[in-house]
Amino acid sequence: MRIHVIGCSGSFAAPRSAASSYLIEQDDADGRTWRVLLDLGSGAFGPLQKIIDPVQLDAVVISHLHPDHYLDLTGLEVFWAYHERQDLPQLPLHGPADLAERLSAVLSREGPVPDGVDCEPFDYCTITEGSRFEIGPLAIEARTVRHPVEAYAFRITSGQEVFAYSGDSDECPALDEIAAGADLFLCEAGYIEGRDDRFDGIHLTGRRAGQTAARARVGQLALTHIPAWTDPAVPEAEAREVFDGPLRLVQPMDILDVAR
Repeated sequence: MRIHVIGCSGSFAAPRSAASSYLIEQDDADGRTWRVLLDLGSGAFGPLQKIIDPVQLDAVVISHLHPDHYLDLTGLEVFWAYHERQDLPQLPLHGPADLAERLSAVLSREGPVPDGVDCEPFDYCTITEGSRFEIGPLAIEARTVRHPVEAYAFRITSGQEVFAYSGDSDECPALDEIAAGADLFLCEAGYIEGRDDRFDGIHLTGRRAGQTAARARVGQLALTHIPAWTDPAVPEAEAREVFDGPLRLVQPMDILDVAR
């Protein structure tokens, strides 16, 4: 399993990075490459097109309805609805129940059908606590995590490989369970100790991300979702104090290998 980092800036697009978006690629037994996009935050649709032609997408999975995780679906919808190809199928779009309504509101319309066309470009599939679904060779489990809005972390398995993604979450038992034994844990570290202590139930610090990874005994920890106003060396140092396994800060256009 390969993870392309499309955008990794926390809370808003940064000068050198779009907000959260990650492209998962996995080959099936017949050699066909499946491509699933995990979040598509503000500014991410542009750099996505440097990696693939979006018509190659098999599905999109959205962790929660904060703009830095879903807003560039507006661009993907325009691309899919008005593309010169007339044979594009509906694109499966997995996310919270309010996703279709929220996207329509952003685009100032009623209903999921774009202006000037007669069909929905997306096939909306609702995620709830404990949802399990498959996309090609990828088995996906969603768990509700600790954030101000309905938010999910994901455990994605293919064969013996396990990839865990925190989405946005503070510490909670569900996140520990999602990450348990994962080969790669892509975890947000949007806050730092001392500076952000007045906030509760929103984001992890580098220290809490490292503690979660240590409790879960993950193989690799990759820190993401660090906002532009934060020196990334700070959450990295916090995490290294409590997690002694392989650890990295992700950067746009990184490719992460999920391997045992």
